[in-house]
Formats: sequence, C-alpha cells, structure tokens
Amino acid sequence: MIKKNYLAIYAKSFNWAGFFLPRDTYEECLKLYTFCRILDDVADSDQNLEIKKKRFNEIKDVIKLYDELTKEYETKFTDNQNILIINDMLALTEKKYIKRIILNDLVEGIESDLKKEVNFSTIKELLVYSYKVAGTVGLMMAKILNVKDSRALKGAIDLGIAMQLTNIARDVVEDQKIGRKYIDQDFKNIQDTLQLADTFYESSFSSIKKIPFRYRFTILVDRRVYRQIGKKIINKRNIENYRKSGKIYVNNYGKIYQTILSVGDFIKLFFVNLENHQRSNEHNTIKEELDINERI
Repeated sequence: MIKKNYLAIYAKSFNWAGFFLPRDTYEECLKLYTFCRILDDVADSDQNLEIKKKRFNEIKDVIKLYDELTKEYETKFTDNQNILIINDMLALTEKKYIKRIILNDLVEGIESDLKKEVNFSTIKELLVYSYKVAGTVGLMMAKILNVKDSRALKGAIDLGIAMQLTNIARDVVEDQKIGRKYIDQDFKNIQDTLQLADTFYESSFSSIKKIPFRYRFTILVDRRVYRQIGKKIINKRNIENYRKSGKIYVNNYGKIYQTILSVGDFIKLFFVNLENHQRSNEHNTIKEELDINERI
C-alpha cells in the first residue's frame, strides 16, 4: 500500500489536473508516478555514486524477478517498501497491457544519470533522453487512460517530451551543480529548448481528441499548466533574472487561470480534425537508437 501521495508532494501540476479524474484512475496514475519517483530519488540522492548504483540495481533486480519474489528474497534489499511500489507498478503494466520494453526504456533513461558527469552535445541525445525519462511516462499514462489510437499514443509521447524539455530548461542551474549538462547554461539555449518544447506541446493537442471523453479535460489542464512554466521562464528575459528567480512554477492563481483557459481547449477539440503527426522528424531521430513504433 502506498503511504505517501507522491503526486501531491512532488507533481503539483498533475495533481491539480488529476482532480478531474475518476478516483480509481487517479490511483493508477499515482502508482505510475510513485514508481518514477523512487527511481528519481535514487538517481538524485546525494549518496556516493557506487551506493546509488547498488540501490538502482536492486530495483532492477526486483523488476526482473517480479514473478518469483519470495519473502526470503525480499530481505536482501535495502528498502523493502520499494518492492511493494514496484510490484504495484508491474501489476498495473499487466492490467493495462503496457509493454515491458516501455518500462525498461524509462529505467534505462534514469539510470543514464548515474554518472559522475552527464554532458549532452547533440539534439539527438536530448531527444532520446527526453523520450526515455518522460515520453515513456506519457505513453504509459495514455495506456492507463485506455487510449488505443496510434496517433494519440504518439501525441502522449510528444506531451511527455515537451514536459521534460520544460524541466530541463527550468533546472539548468541545479542540474549543472550535480554534474548534469543537458543544455548549455545560457539564456539562448534555454529559449531554444523551450521553443522545441512548444513544437511538441502543439503536436500533442489534436491527438487529445482520441483520448476517452472523461479523461480529456485532465490532460488539457496538465498540458496548459506545465506549458505555462516555460512561458514564465521566457519572461525572465535574460540569464541573470533566470538565476535569481529560483525554482520557477505556476502558483494556484495561475493554475486556476490555466484551468479556465482549458475549458476553451476542451470546446475547441470538438471542432478540430485529428492532424497528422507533426514531429515525425524528431521521432525519426529517436528511431536511430530505438523503434518508437515497437513501443506503441
């Protein structure tokens, strides 16, 4: 049983949007996010790198041995509470027909941060990483919401990538303090990353039309609120203001306003046609390393 509500603590934007979900669906989303959180907590902890790798390998072992875990085996692990979280997630993947390869992509993406130094130099590295750590989450979330349409599933990947690019643009200073340079620490690169994120936000919009009706508003709200973080960053205008601003987020008044605007998006969806996938070039770049269609 999950004792903490990790969405309420660490993912306030989605938790806000999740208010509009049925309770049982919210609980399934919570299981997904909690699983992501324990992976992130290991990767982002201030422990020695070798200890972090050991803890991460323990999580991977639980995943591998999901079907044959015993009480005796559980005692070998540092944090047995994590086993319950992992098992909940793996049971959810079976219930929602989420391919194990998608989960493996997520684990591999977060594990790639377990280095003394992360230093990206190409857009391809940025896109592949963003797919692995967040596009996968968008795809799994879509499966939880019973999305079947392939264009909508690609849109879910796009929305996940857009949000991760927003995270990267927001956390440049903090990331580089711990040896992670996904983009250069200057305002031009931050702006460019957010412009790239915007193309993914746009690509995700019409595909929401194919999400079951009762879930659409939640995704529209989450999309708007998270995109607003990028707009607030752009409004800083230069790197000095950006550095002084601390953690950039959307406050509750801003969330209320974006929720109201999402009503317009909800209505607009009835009048737009499902567009062809707009980010095929970027997906082709990712496909140089892994086959997205195989995951869908």
